[in-house]
Amino acid sequence: MIWLALPAVAASCYYVLALFGALQAATKRRHQTDFTPPVSILKPIKGRDPLFYNAILSHATQRYPLFEILFGVADPGDPALQDINRLQAEHPEIPIRIISTSNPTPNAKVGVLADLVPHAQHEILLVNDSDICVDPDYLCRAVAPLADRAVGLSTCLYRARGGSFPAVVEALGIATEFTPSVLVARLLGVAEFALGSTMAFRKRDLARIGGFAAIADYLADDYQLGARIKKLGLSVAFANTVVQTNVGEATWRGIWNHQVRWSRTIRVSRPAGYYGYIATQATVWSILAAMAGFGFLAGISLGLRVIVGILTSEFVLQDRRSLAYFWLIPLRDLFGFAVWLAGVTGDSVEWRGERLRLSPDGKLTRQ
Repeated sequence: MIWLALPAVAASCYYVLALFGALQAATKRRHQTDFTPPVSILKPIKGRDPLFYNAILSHATQRYPLFEILFGVADPGDPALQDINRLQAEHPEIPIRIISTSNPTPNAKVGVLADLVPHAQHEILLVNDSDICVDPDYLCRAVAPLADRAVGLSTCLYRARGGSFPAVVEALGIATEFTPSVLVARLLGVAEFALGSTMAFRKRDLARIGGFAAIADYLADDYQLGARIKKLGLSVAFANTVVQTNVGEATWRGIWNHQVRWSRTIRVSRPAGYYGYIATQATVWSILAAMAGFGFLAGISLGLRVIVGILTSEFVLQDRRSLAYFWLIPLRDLFGFAVWLAGVTGDSVEWRGERLRLSPDGKLTRQ
């Protein structure tokens, strides 16, 4: 039965690495913030949530010399337009434009971005999701890594907020499971991926990879953008800022569909990382180790898992709300393991109200 203890050992080693990654991230040297080139913020919009105005307002009130905000909207009746019009009226000093888009690509968000690029006035482009809320010095920190000509894309970590218990559980997973996995990947030199929470890059580098049209068929557009810029011989850097996303009033069904979509997307985009995920399941392997009589090892493995989750929430993400729910980490892990199992097979995902099919290389087709 000693073989049942080996996965718990592997999980313990993983969380030791995650501990080092968290400490490294918490003490990371800050990039210079006197690099402040003009920036075009590109925001693809589809619908709104109760915190949408707060999110876009946080972008309009940046302490930054020169920037513009371009909102891409495909539906002329989109309810988000009311908030964008309000933002324009309240901040006439900021160039804020609404661009009508009509690019029928499989990944609708990328189609909107492709339509926005020709309207962007500046060389530095910054893309993030419509629900992202940022600090007043966000732009300074997000573009700072691009001062290094060897850096082709700047991205950042994020924390989540939600108004329902399922949303709180999803936010806990982002803070204590997803973020440590990113930190370990960076620690081990896996650095070709970007996160949709923030992607800042040069317009000319986007053109060199074929523009957004080159990734319009892929669901994991953030991964594809980072990987293709990396292939140009440029690096992907993490900026010294953390943004916030809003999970909203998510239901268990909504969380399940979102997580399975995410899981299957990772499987086709980064299969080695996806299947390697099994070694990180400290809670599952601790339970099996305890059942096999290795209680001390089980306690060490689970203890490391919880400690890393707490440290990541507190010192890396400054996510006090997720920190308050640290005692739910083992239960969240079991849910995450079930999601992983569901993602091992299947090629269909639910996204923006549509049922789509993922090809083995990560491209989207409608069913």
